[in-house]
Amino acid sequence: MSKYVYSFGGGTADGDGTMKDTLGGKGAGLAEMSRAGVPVPPGFTIITDVCNVFFDNDKKVPSEVDDQIWAAMEIVEQQVGKKFGDASDPLLMSVRSGAKFSMPGMMNTILNLGLNDATTAGLAEKTGNPRFAYDCYRRFIQMFGEVAMGIEMEHFDHVWDSLKAKRKVKLDTDLTADDLKLVVEEYKKIVKKHAKRDFPQDVREQLIMSRNAVFMSWWAPKASYYRKMEKISDRLGTACNIQAMVFGNMGDTSCTGVGFTRDPGSGAKVFYGEFLVNAQGEDVVAGIRTPQPISELETWNKEVYRQLRDITAMLEKHYKDMQDFEFTVQEGVLYMLQTRNGKRTGPAAVKIAVDMYEENLIDDKTAVMRVAPSQLDQLLHPVFDPASLKKLVKLATGIDASPGAAVGRLAFTSEDAVTMSETSPVILIRKETTPDDIHGMDASKGILTAVGGKSSHAAVVARGMGVPCVVGCGAISINERAKSAVVKVGDKNITIKEGDWVSIDGTTGAVYLGQATTKEPDPNSPVFAKFMKMADKFRGGFGVRANADIPRDAKAAREFGAEGIGLCRTEHMFFAEDRLPHVQAMILADNEKDRRKALMKLLPMQRKDFAGLFMAMDGFPVVIRTLDPPLHEFVPKREELMVDIAKLPSASPKDKKEMLNRYKNFVTDVKSLKTKLPELLHRVEQLHEFNPMLGHRGCRLGITYPEITEMQARAIFEAVVQVAQKGKTVIPEVMIPLIGGVEELENQKKIVKSIAEEVLGKAGLKKQKYLIGTMIEIPRAALTADRVATEAEFFSFGTNDLTQTAMGLSRDDYTKFSKEYEEKKIFKADPFAVLDQEGVGQLVKIAVEKGRATRPDLEVGICGEHGGEPSSVEFCYRVGMDYVSCSPYRVPIARLAAAQAAITKNEASSETNRTA
Repeated sequence: MSKYVYSFGGGTADGDGTMKDTLGGKGAGLAEMSRAGVPVPPGFTIITDVCNVFFDNDKKVPSEVDDQIWAAMEIVEQQVGKKFGDASDPLLMSVRSGAKFSMPGMMNTILNLGLNDATTAGLAEKTGNPRFAYDCYRRFIQMFGEVAMGIEMEHFDHVWDSLKAKRKVKLDTDLTADDLKLVVEEYKKIVKKHAKRDFPQDVREQLIMSRNAVFMSWWAPKASYYRKMEKISDRLGTACNIQAMVFGNMGDTSCTGVGFTRDPGSGAKVFYGEFLVNAQGEDVVAGIRTPQPISELETWNKEVYRQLRDITAMLEKHYKDMQDFEFTVQEGVLYMLQTRNGKRTGPAAVKIAVDMYEENLIDDKTAVMRVAPSQLDQLLHPVFDPASLKKLVKLATGIDASPGAAVGRLAFTSEDAVTMSETSPVILIRKETTPDDIHGMDASKGILTAVGGKSSHAAVVARGMGVPCVVGCGAISINERAKSAVVKVGDKNITIKEGDWVSIDGTTGAVYLGQATTKEPDPNSPVFAKFMKMADKFRGGFGVRANADIPRDAKAAREFGAEGIGLCRTEHMFFAEDRLPHVQAMILADNEKDRRKALMKLLPMQRKDFAGLFMAMDGFPVVIRTLDPPLHEFVPKREELMVDIAKLPSASPKDKKEMLNRYKNFVTDVKSLKTKLPELLHRVEQLHEFNPMLGHRGCRLGITYPEITEMQARAIFEAVVQVAQKGKTVIPEVMIPLIGGVEELENQKKIVKSIAEEVLGKAGLKKQKYLIGTMIEIPRAALTADRVATEAEFFSFGTNDLTQTAMGLSRDDYTKFSKEYEEKKIFKADPFAVLDQEGVGQLVKIAVEKGRATRPDLEVGICGEHGGEPSSVEFCYRVGMDYVSCSPYRVPIARLAAAQAAITKNEASSETNRTA
């Protein structure tokens, strides 16, 4: 018979910490702690496979599962010395989810399972504490009613808040036992009204309904969204952990708390966390009351604090990673409820990896694998310029929950945040967030809450997402219905409304009214530099270059560790205000002589640009792409011209003046608008294309107008001479775009090579090395790569256009239906963000293999947006590319992704050799 249920507690466990696939992260942690002799309340875990069986079997489980559950319950009863459902001394249970990967707050939990009218009365008599018993019962009805019976929480909250207002009390703990009995009766009426049945009194029915509710929460919208965001497989399923309750709400000698063995925000080696006296676990993470820092636990109970420090230090050493733990103290006795590898910010991940390596807890390979490449993005978040803050009103200081600076307009609901984010950056402001806010949090640049601590839902999720977050900002009183808030600043009340600009600092907790200016982060911090040095050691010869068009970007790229420029888009230089008139003159010219005249004016400008790039990249290669976009992009839009021509006869002097300014590069005075605009429209009509992306662009421009390629080649090699004569090492690589076959490349290469030999020969630099290659972005070029490689000395995959042409998908129009495609799993991810390895990737692989078959020393790289996306980088490494190229600020991410790809490949090879 298959084993579906694994017991733990009492110093033994059926499973262990290696069984996360089977027991989930929480269940594996409980089993491992039990084996290590940590005080863990006994219980059992229903394995993750049962979750999938539940959905595959019309939301039912095999009878063997139920049999094993009740057998495991008997073991718990024996260990605790109480019976589940016993009216005189009841055993109460908690029911919690627990997937392989942590999904904080995304799935369901039920506490105090096993209470009904009879067992609550027995619990009150047994403990001599009726207030405690009825507090547990009202919590259970409320939680079970929402989670297992689908009743909206607001119905229960209304009863609770009304009674507190009637009794004129602020704290939950100020209500008496009699008050709680009234609440219980009102809650049962709510259940009867909304669920059309009485609150279940059969404790076995309660357990089955709770288990099913946990499984159902796997497919709750917020959980599905979180899995998509974190790239977690839907087929993993969640385990269900059923564990004997211990109580932090039995009075002032009891408490509950959560913590980390290091600071998850900064990575500092400090004991970090929070606790609440006389409370249950959900009170801490829900932000219902603002908790006390864990350092104050030592004052509250010195022995418990010492024991907790000893246990958590042992767990960190055992798991060799920062631990996220939950604990409860029941009448002075400590119990550990959970341990798992803790989620952390990017800066914390890097610091913890480096520190643990230096503490000899882990080796350098483990340190490099410990940080997700995407987490490095958080180290590159901007910070506020202090000078800009002087002009703003400081509204309040809350708790710094997730680092980084964020500026945006206030949104008071998640729905509004999503809508507003389409046109403006957003700061989501809430009293406290709940898991249902995940879509709004994802759409926001920053998150601000009035209550909660560093382990509240907002804090934990924001840190995982790398979004700046400030919580527990008690000076803010929020009116969600009015979409406004009042902040007490000194003796004044300041009202802030939806759409107002605010700036929040998740590193300091400061909140400002207005728009602050941000500064770019320092990529050269000692800890970050140490970590990247470790990563680079494992990359081997695999290179990381940057896409940069101007010297400023090239310098930034070098600071981030780029080893060259993988794509310089020369057309970006043409849009500068001092160049555009010459570009437009070249386009409007109807003969070669006039085109060359305009191009000669552009030549010194392009030469200066290229020289700046070569200077910045001294000793590293620079790939320069010749002109790629269609010419119509440099002239006024056809539709706008037609409208202006139609308006011209009745236009006012003011309108004509505006038109003159708009067409200043084509028209000299108002009088000539009448003749010049139609002439301009005629030329624009000639340039107009039904499908510009597949039209007269790329190498096709150079073939039609060879003088453009000549000018650009001359500018490149004159810049090479200029910089080389200054003693710098210049490595130019000229890239011809959008070829469909070798013939196009052959045509353009001939022009470039002729100019190169002429310019370098005159300068006495005949030995100067350079490469001429091509961008592979058309399927035909990939499929005929063996022939293309007879001329190309390098390939660079332009995967943006290759994705468009291979998938028949417009990058600009895909967003109109991308949501449906990704929600319905037609696409696993946005193919313009994450390389489609199954389709587009096959073209890449074919081209690499065919190209290298013809030219074994062929240099191969990628310069599309995928060059900085971790899974795409891993693919590029796997198919044998020499480098990836990405935006300067993604260079560290690509460096780490490449290092991890190398480590993974080497470990797989070692494993293969061992088993051979």
